[in-house]
Amino acid sequence: MEVGRKLTRVDAVDKVTGRAYYTDDMGERPMLVAKVLHSTIANGFVKKIDVSAAAALDGVVKVVTCFDVPQIPYPTPGHPWSVEASHQDVCDRLMLTRRVRYYGDDIAAVVAEDEIIAQRALKRIRVEYEELPPLLTPEAAMTPGVTPIHQECPDNVLKHTVTNLPPKDCPEFSTVEEVLASPKFHRFEGHYDTQQVQHCHIENPISYAYMEHGRITVVSSTQIPHIVRRVVGQALGIPWGQVRVIKPYIGGGFGNKQEVLYEPLNAYLTTQVGGRAVKLELTREETFQNTRSRHPEHFDVEAAVDDDMRLMARSCRAVSNQGSYASHGHAIVANSVNGFRQIYADVLGHKSEAYTVYTNLPAPGAMRAYGIPQGAWAAECLMEDIAHAMGWDPYTFRLKNLMPEGYVDPTNGITCHSSGLKACMEKGAAFIGWDELRRAYQNQTGPIRRGVGMSVFVYKTGVWPISLETASARIVLNQDGTVQLSVGATEIGQGGDTVFCQMAAEAIGIPTEDVHIVSFQDTDITPFDTGAYASRQTYVTGMAIKKVGLQFRQKLLDYAAEVLDRPAEGLTIQNRAVCDASTGEVLRTLEEISQEAFYSFRRSVHITAEDTNQCKDNTFAFGCCFAQVEVDIPVGKVKILHLVNVHDSGKLINPALAEAQVHGGMSMGIGQALSEEMKFDSRGRLLNGNLLDYKMPTAMDHPELHALFVETDDPTGPFGNKALGEPPAIPVAPAIRAAILNATGVALNRLPMSPQYLVEQFTAAGLIGEGGKDHV
Repeated sequence: MEVGRKLTRVDAVDKVTGRAYYTDDMGERPMLVAKVLHSTIANGFVKKIDVSAAAALDGVVKVVTCFDVPQIPYPTPGHPWSVEASHQDVCDRLMLTRRVRYYGDDIAAVVAEDEIIAQRALKRIRVEYEELPPLLTPEAAMTPGVTPIHQECPDNVLKHTVTNLPPKDCPEFSTVEEVLASPKFHRFEGHYDTQQVQHCHIENPISYAYMEHGRITVVSSTQIPHIVRRVVGQALGIPWGQVRVIKPYIGGGFGNKQEVLYEPLNAYLTTQVGGRAVKLELTREETFQNTRSRHPEHFDVEAAVDDDMRLMARSCRAVSNQGSYASHGHAIVANSVNGFRQIYADVLGHKSEAYTVYTNLPAPGAMRAYGIPQGAWAAECLMEDIAHAMGWDPYTFRLKNLMPEGYVDPTNGITCHSSGLKACMEKGAAFIGWDELRRAYQNQTGPIRRGVGMSVFVYKTGVWPISLETASARIVLNQDGTVQLSVGATEIGQGGDTVFCQMAAEAIGIPTEDVHIVSFQDTDITPFDTGAYASRQTYVTGMAIKKVGLQFRQKLLDYAAEVLDRPAEGLTIQNRAVCDASTGEVLRTLEEISQEAFYSFRRSVHITAEDTNQCKDNTFAFGCCFAQVEVDIPVGKVKILHLVNVHDSGKLINPALAEAQVHGGMSMGIGQALSEEMKFDSRGRLLNGNLLDYKMPTAMDHPELHALFVETDDPTGPFGNKALGEPPAIPVAPAIRAAILNATGVALNRLPMSPQYLVEQFTAAGLIGEGGKDHV
């Protein structure tokens, strides 16, 4: 069995020895260097740009401005294109813009012989603006009478949706509002906020572009090479076949590179300098300011519960600060409220409302788990607050209300085909000693206290039926009996190439070591795949690989049957050989069959298989997090003592990689919980766009991270597997928040739970200051 093996990553040696080639390691030398001029206002218009001094600088090859580039609006998110307009993304981007929508917007670009000359040239450009007041919050942007950030949205609301699931077969109540207002139930409300955070991948966005034979080639660190190809064609107004995109090894993305960032501008610039190679690499500050981030969202929520701990109804109103451009649009906050709804079963009804609002901040986009961390924060904070107020055990309260197996989402039809959530909770509670710690932490006093908390999550796998799910794979026989696997799906550091090889090996019946894969996608030659996002690749691409692997296996057995003059039905592949299916006798090695296939005078056949999988199913992954913390109340310091995630991701393809994925997601969750936040001044200028002032957690802030699994066998997964890549980041923040509540009795309603915020809340609660002398 190849699926389930703890194999070393297929790219491990090259990466740790430095032999792996990333975008900046490739290309002709020297290349021209492009740098972008960013606006110094957050809202307004470019009236005039004087580039004469910059263009006169020795070594400057070309200066282009927002008045020069094609005025073709294009979409940037990494979603599949659709022939149906309703499934197409918002086209609100230009390569360079006259209409400034955030501090740092792209208004001009310089191409020079080297980076120093390009930077000097930027300083010589003079810009005249017409400035408008910056609108930095959804409330400000929705104020009547303000100038629209995008003319097509006069109220600055990109989209507003309502989902109403009223009580069925219930003569007593006809609306969710009636349930929530009923004196028969306990009513609770909450107001919760999440912050804007950056992905902080190691490799900044980078690409280079050049032309040959009238076509543009873009080499880019991207999660979505086939989508980049399409968007470059759209932005330049040229046939998509005139664009070739190559994706080398990539130094992280986490969703930021699930967006077409500067590839269209880079492609345009090479056309302006005679097709010479132009490199466009962002600085860390530009990565913070000019790429994507996680959406800040505000939630107003309500719940009605009965005396038996059952959720009778809930409502959720979410407002998402979309910033300056649509990016992934309404999909993020829609996912947030969907996740809020799906995580628990409401007995009588549910209502949700979601707003996506343009503001004059850098535009957020996709980030690991795509809106679910925000929705889970609101859902889990509400559950914890209810349990705390009612004196209920939070574990038991959650257990009473979990999504049942067989659940079908009433809005999109996504079905819970398998669930190990209850077993995950049992395993996590036993690991951390839930009952013992809850008893031990009752009635604490003093300045330093301990607490234990938990949270749960649910996460769909892929994007069907909200969007298209399609992937192709190709397998080619080598002369030595090994195979080449080619996919358009992308390895972005998560171990995708390794599990792809394991899946192919499993389907064919050969060792994983005999499957060769190159971690470079080239849109000219690799099969089509929409890319790495939505935890979709082992589920969607995995099914394509299984499908093609089985076809290849059959073709190989059919040819062996000709060579051996025996029926194919009596043959099998094992131990690198074609064997008698009943006795296991080796009849020919795969190398011998391959040599025959390539070089036989009788009949030479180059054995290959290629096919497409359009996935029209989805399923839910589950899990939970348990956190034990120590809180130093006077200084607002939280120390994480123990942290464990337990996941139901179906069958694990590679348990070692699965554990690594969970550890990485937990680390991101710690940062979101306690320290990370993008800060802006009143002008909309980013204040901490670097890794010194932006407070990512270090090794000193981490406990030992524990990853546990409950394996289920999901009937829709190619090998019983389902989502894993994104879920580990979801439950950590609410689990830590619950542990702080358990320790101090103080409910924290916004992220990050930084020392400053904790001291404010502890002071307000009387734990610090005059009212807190007896306690600290």
